[in-house]
Amino acid sequence: MTDNFAILLLVMAGAAFFCRAAGFVLMRVMPSSPRVEAALRATPLSVMAGIAALALAQGGLAEALALAAVVGLTIVVGSDVAAALLGVVVVAVLRWIGV
Repeated sequence: MTDNFAILLLVMAGAAFFCRAAGFVLMRVMPSSPRVEAALRATPLSVMAGIAALALAQGGLAEALALAAVVGLTIVVGSDVAAALLGVVVVAVLRWIGV
């Protein structure tokens, strides 16, 4: 860690809080259209897709198998949280055995 870690952490936390607070303020002031609502509903999925694509591009077989396990569990169980936890476990086990 660097000497500036605490300062950097506070600045990042402040920026994150400002972005969230600004979003709430703007959503109160601006009227919401169906198009905006659809974009807001699609945002979490697009963020997760971006993270998964980056992991696949930079990862290897362990990441690909973990993603397949996550997709499979999401379809079967329907729980995003359980699927994400399974993905972490699959990557950890595969790396532990040397894949």
